[in-house]
Amino acid sequence: MKKLIVLIAVVTALIFGCSGYGGGGGGPAGAAKYAYVANPYSNNISQYTVGANGALTPMTPATIMAGTLPNSITVDPSGKFAYVANVGSNDVSQYTIGAKGALAPMIPATVAAGVYPYSITVDPSGKFAYVANNISNDVSQYTIGTNGALTPMTPATITAGTGPFTVTVDPSGKYAYVTNLLDNNVSQYTIGANGALTPMTPATVAAGTWPNTIAVDPSGKFAYVANHGSNNVSQYTIGANGALTPMTPATIAADWEPFSVTVDPSGKYAYVASDGSYDVSQYTIDANGALAPMTPATVPAGKVPRSVTVDPSGKYAYVANFLDNNVSQYRIGAKGALTPMTPPTVAAGTSPTFIITVGSHQ
Repeated sequence: MKKLIVLIAVVTALIFGCSGYGGGGGGPAGAAKYAYVANPYSNNISQYTVGANGALTPMTPATIMAGTLPNSITVDPSGKFAYVANVGSNDVSQYTIGAKGALAPMIPATVAAGVYPYSITVDPSGKFAYVANNISNDVSQYTIGTNGALTPMTPATITAGTGPFTVTVDPSGKYAYVTNLLDNNVSQYTIGANGALTPMTPATVAAGTWPNTIAVDPSGKFAYVANHGSNNVSQYTIGANGALTPMTPATIAADWEPFSVTVDPSGKYAYVASDGSYDVSQYTIDANGALAPMTPATVPAGKVPRSVTVDPSGKYAYVANFLDNNVSQYRIGAKGALTPMTPPTVAAGTSPTFIITVGSHQ
């Protein structure tokens, strides 16, 4: 019971306090056409069109309702369906994406998840979805029907570590990884032909303190974890069997309280949003997967940046700023450095935590 109380306090501070996450753009490759932001305090999703210059423009309507405290959003590879993990209502909202990018609730509008579903992802085939349930210490697993609706697998969940925070799937669709906030490690799974997760041997690999988010590079050879409590990023190689092995060095410094990590579509650059220092650390990635800080090492963001993403074209980056209720928008230069757009921000809902960009329908 004591550990549960500590976990709730930690997660509440991370999600709603002033102390989600990694991933690149969702949907088909190519220039982004739409963007979506999860706003937990207004219980809705902001929806935008993406201009030819990368600038975000709110759709009409500018938002659509979600469940209670929506925290994470993902889009299937076809760009036709979207899913939102609602930490307050312990469920997943499911939407179709219209021809102009607007979200429309499916029937039923939600499907049950575990306790405190914090993060959701869809595999590259678009057939399976996974949710990291932060308080029930497990991962919900679903099949995705041809109409986009989620159906729990049998079994409906698989055990993770203590405080699973973020779940991601590698580009091959063969492996899944979950950061465990209070165990300071990453659970690693193989994905069966039916989408079911099976723990690898070993079942976990060490990370830093309070590992929040994990990102896998487009080649599927490298993975990176933002460690909120140790102010660094763990870096791993991914073996032929999907297992993570720490690089040498095993970590690289980030700014204060790194929360979200993402890799650009070329696999040449990585970006980390640090919610304690209100900025984004920017890195180059060498041929061996090791990160090296750019010059400058950071660029300013808004107050408490929680999520950083790069659009599918690799030309633009966006950051959800939790306390400013907006999104920072950047151009990405030829050497990967971020430059604020004009205007540098666009309004979001209340306390935005996660942003994703999407290409057009396939």
